[in-house]
Amino acid sequence: MYEAQRALASPVRNPRMATVIGRLLGAAFLICFGTGLYSHFLQEPLDWMRFATRPEFLYQVTQGTHIIAGIACFPLLLAKLYIVFPDLFAYPPVRGFVHFLERASIALFVGASLVQITIGLLNTFQWYPWPFPFRQVHFALGWVLIGLLVIHIAVKLPVITRYWSKSSGSGSDSGDGDHLVDAVSADRAADAEAVRLWGTTRPGGLTGRLLDYIDATPRPSSRVSRRGFLTTVGVATTAVVALTAGQTFTPLNAVNLFAPRKKGVGQQGVPVNRTSEQAQVADAALASSWTLTLAVAGTERSFTRAELLALPQTEVRLPIACVEGWSQMATWRGVRLRDLADLMKADPETSFRLISLEERGSFSKTQMGQEYVRDSLTLVALELNGETLDLEHGYPARMIAPGRPGVLQTKWLSRIEAIES
Repeated sequence: MYEAQRALASPVRNPRMATVIGRLLGAAFLICFGTGLYSHFLQEPLDWMRFATRPEFLYQVTQGTHIIAGIACFPLLLAKLYIVFPDLFAYPPVRGFVHFLERASIALFVGASLVQITIGLLNTFQWYPWPFPFRQVHFALGWVLIGLLVIHIAVKLPVITRYWSKSSGSGSDSGDGDHLVDAVSADRAADAEAVRLWGTTRPGGLTGRLLDYIDATPRPSSRVSRRGFLTTVGVATTAVVALTAGQTFTPLNAVNLFAPRKKGVGQQGVPVNRTSEQAQVADAALASSWTLTLAVAGTERSFTRAELLALPQTEVRLPIACVEGWSQMATWRGVRLRDLADLMKADPETSFRLISLEERGSFSKTQMGQEYVRDSLTLVALELNGETLDLEHGYPARMIAPGRPGVLQTKWLSRIEAIES
């Protein structure tokens, strides 16, 4: 066991470094959890929930941050695993209930973390090579991870507290399970002392040979310094973030090398997630008989596209911000939803259900709370970036509202109906 400890010992494998990386990783997970909850409840709100519509780019920031923090978890989690890896060789494997709880929570946390960030990354590419529904599993795993994180922090709190500040140093801590250079040196000294004591009662040259073997055992390499390790982790984290965050944040667009979406690429200069072919709506959307039907309190009225264009038009600048982390600012022109609601004499407290021509799909029907219905920036959009709305962006009409996920900005609208309270 000492041989394994000596081989794996390193100046960066100590409680102080584990605490430094651990709090960065914990912060990333908490950011992911908070922004993920916000995104989830935007998509599946509880009856009493109301959401902010300003700033209009709010979801662009929160979901972009969610994806960036998730990507940053990869190098941080690998760094944390590198630091605590020698704990796998601890003996005895379990020293009591608290130690068992610590090891079990770490094992589950690492496994769940790797699954969570991996499926999250693949979701940004819209690739789902698994049989389970992504949204539900991703949401459930988020709660599992936070629970395991709380357990881990509670169990390790004495060590975390001791090594939280820089002044605490990186000395060994009895019973904390971390394998330090000082601890290995102490093991070496203990081995040598045991051999010397044994040699006082045993004749011959065996004692000398054993002592020579202990002295010849390679000492832990210090080629990876603490500063070098932190620099490597920092560079790796910065690189994976900088090379993907451009799909959300314009200043980094020039170095967006690995993200699945790039700003300005797509029909009318805006990326497309779900195409008309995937939604199987082309025939219905392009049909001359298309109308948009509004239904309020038992009264229905249908509008052709020409009739919608004849109503007062409003132009707004709003982003499309998708759950996969990409976003694109664009100029939209169309009819304010609140004007249509007033035309139908809808109550100001009325929420609406938006129904697409798409017959299948998780978001073929979505709900819009009164805070969005009454917002002056919420449009039934007919034009995009000065041109007739492209079929891939929802022709003949789509919804656009501030602070909403792209999946709720319903394309290929066919019906808007009041939700009876």
